[in-house]
Amino acid sequence: MPTALLSVRDKSQLVEFARALVDRRFDLLASGETAAALRAAGLEVQEVADYTGSPEVLGGRVKTLHPAVHGGILSRRSAEDEQDLVRIGARRIDLVAVSLYPFLETVASGADRPAVIEEIDIGGVALLRAAAKNHDRVWVVPGPGYYADVLKGLDAGDADLRRHLAAEAFRETARYDMAIADYLAGQDWPLFPLAQAAFSRVLRYGENPHQVAALYRDGTQGIAAAQVLQGKELSYNNLLDADAAWRLALDLPPQAACVIKHQTPSGAASLPRLQDSLAAAVAADDEAAFGGVIALRGTIDEEVAEYVTGRFFEVVAAEGATAAALEILRRKPNLRVLALPAGRRKGLEVRVIGGGLVVQSPDDVIKAAADWQHVAGPAAGSLADLMFACTVAKHARSNAIVIAKHGVTLGIGAGQVSRVRAAQGAFAQAGGEAQGAVLASDGFFPFGDVVQLAAEHGIAAIVEPGGSVRDEESRDVAQGSGISLYFTGERHFRH
Repeated sequence: MPTALLSVRDKSQLVEFARALVDRRFDLLASGETAAALRAAGLEVQEVADYTGSPEVLGGRVKTLHPAVHGGILSRRSAEDEQDLVRIGARRIDLVAVSLYPFLETVASGADRPAVIEEIDIGGVALLRAAAKNHDRVWVVPGPGYYADVLKGLDAGDADLRRHLAAEAFRETARYDMAIADYLAGQDWPLFPLAQAAFSRVLRYGENPHQVAALYRDGTQGIAAAQVLQGKELSYNNLLDADAAWRLALDLPPQAACVIKHQTPSGAASLPRLQDSLAAAVAADDEAAFGGVIALRGTIDEEVAEYVTGRFFEVVAAEGATAAALEILRRKPNLRVLALPAGRRKGLEVRVIGGGLVVQSPDDVIKAAADWQHVAGPAAGSLADLMFACTVAKHARSNAIVIAKHGVTLGIGAGQVSRVRAAQGAFAQAGGEAQGAVLASDGFFPFGDVVQLAAEHGIAAIVEPGGSVRDEESRDVAQGSGISLYFTGERHFRH
């Protein structure tokens, strides 16, 4: 009869899995606590200590590190290996199920160093690696999430699944070791910044059809983990644009909306009603909104769904959708609809450069208007529009200029090599609506030219970081033109 070795810290679904193995005529072999749990459920099981003749020692630090265990796992189908097993009194082990000690969870709990060190699994990692190495003969099961697939694979004799499970086991031990290395390094920067990202799926293609692409997930919340309510498969570009849209939406108040094209906003609005915000964000640049990605700080209702289906969008991301709204959205079966909570992703941002990576903390803070410095002109009638424009500018490609009024963007100039050109683009889009509006810049003004341009178009107030050696020039132009000028002291470049 085949033998299954079970040594699991996570005992969820353990008894059901073990019973299913017994039904498939497996003998059960288990380490101490796992064996006790199986016996308590009425299952017949041999404890590893009885099998090896060596009791657990060092308070459980050594349980399964024994030739009779690893020989049974690593043995091949050969006469020589069979003779070795007989010589050491061991038998073949055909399936190994392990869930590792919860090292990451213990670190996250704030436990002290001795407690964390005790959660570094030694025997479990060795068991997984041994079984994965010998996957041509042995089933390796690296956690409860694989139990159902393993049982199906046992019934079908699926050798390809054994190979897949071996890869999963080595991935699990690699991530586990990297997490330990990061903890022991004791530094703010991880040794392996991409270690927690796991392969999710191959995408249809990359940025262009001749490029291949794939999605990896790191287990945190965000677009990669969004619930897909309907629509075609998300493409590489869809994911990038949806991520940019959702990041902007999270910085805006509830009931706000934004439209993204090529990872930069074409329009945004923050009004009391979600449908009004969406309509205003689209109208801010109706041409650019065609085929764009929208993000909504709220739940899609029937009114919003009717608006969305009346136009062409690639993706809509929101905090959810009502059942009635989903029925309406199904009129556009190709439209991707994503639902995800309004929470920020944790962790570092990683970008690839030639020969390496650059890593940074996320730009997830916007200084409150109460902390800005009022440096010229009269006090602004409403700081809310300035804050709104500043928020949108943070998410536009540098150099970025945003013109807004009454919670709606009128013009966005982004991705320019000159701040004056960015401003000219924003004013061209805003047209006569710029009169009495506000203007925000993601970086300081190196000269007074943008402020002069703003004065010519009737801008009432400006917010920018300040910090230029020529700040006085911008102050003088603002003061002479009656423009309210505020310095945030905080730059928001987005390259």
